[in-house]
Amino acid sequence: MHRVPATIITGFLGAGKTTLVRHLLATSGRRLAVIVNEFGELGIDRDLLLGCGDASCRDGDIVELANGCLCCTVADDFLPALSRLIDRAEPPDHIVVETSGLALPKPLLQALAWPEIRTRATVDGVVAMFAAAAAAAGRFAGDPEAVARLRAADPAVDHDNPLEEVFADQLACADLVILNKTDLVPADPLAALKADIAARLRPAVKIVTAEAGRVAPAVALGLAAAAEGDLAARPSLHDGAGAHDHDDFASFVVARGPVADPAAFAGRLAAVIAAHDVLRVKGFLAVPGRERRHVIQAVGGRIERHFDRAWLPDEPRLGRLVVIGRNGIDRAAIGAALLAD
Repeated sequence: MHRVPATIITGFLGAGKTTLVRHLLATSGRRLAVIVNEFGELGIDRDLLLGCGDASCRDGDIVELANGCLCCTVADDFLPALSRLIDRAEPPDHIVVETSGLALPKPLLQALAWPEIRTRATVDGVVAMFAAAAAAAGRFAGDPEAVARLRAADPAVDHDNPLEEVFADQLACADLVILNKTDLVPADPLAALKADIAARLRPAVKIVTAEAGRVAPAVALGLAAAAEGDLAARPSLHDGAGAHDHDDFASFVVARGPVADPAAFAGRLAAVIAAHDVLRVKGFLAVPGRERRHVIQAVGGRIERHFDRAWLPDEPRLGRLVVIGRNGIDRAAIGAALLAD
């Protein structure tokens, strides 16, 4: 029986996963279906994919799961969505699963190893994608093996460092690592970063570099890893730990009216991020006199902006921004700053 290959794209917030998926949709030459998982109250990534302007971005082929982190809602959300795609009269050639930046990949591999799924789908590969500048800046510093030893020696001691643990688990599961936005990192720090990541990977796992998520489909798809049958070789810091907990993170939505000067707004956003230690901002702005939505994405102090698709005739021309930070983030102050003109 033919099994539909599925590629799981994981990586930290702001790595460029949605940009990569848009690139694959436009250039792979295959019938791709996409399952996209958004962390937060408002799904943005699906709209970004549908706004790519390519005929391959068909509405029925892009499934959004916004009811929580995908690795925590495997039985309720992921497996039913996967089954619906596989059971189509004309199933896709390939399924791409874009996880949120906080998801652990291994629960998805375990789900695809279940007998009722394994006969119909296979994990072509786990692609871990990271923003090179963020990683080179030491945002993921630390020794995951030391953390595991400490946990084993004294389970009562709290060694919680969720960003580092997510990073370590994503690398442990990876069949391919993509360092994205490498144009922002000088050659020597980039070489050091690649060497550090290579030392953490399983044998034969390759690292490729990219700018703006442009990776050849033949590189990202078709790995034939059958990762669901190779779980023991992909150790996780969370093996046997029960449900994955995201209580250390919070997200909320800011909805606002038109923004006459997107550049000035971006400057204000940069100040807000710096003042409140915001991890990630993504969404859309409505700009008077422009018929297209203005996409704005921020990771740390770096902000990217562009116009994507035209506003739909019945679509409210309102800005919508998802703000993601650590638990306890000052929602009121951030919201007030982003609503100010």
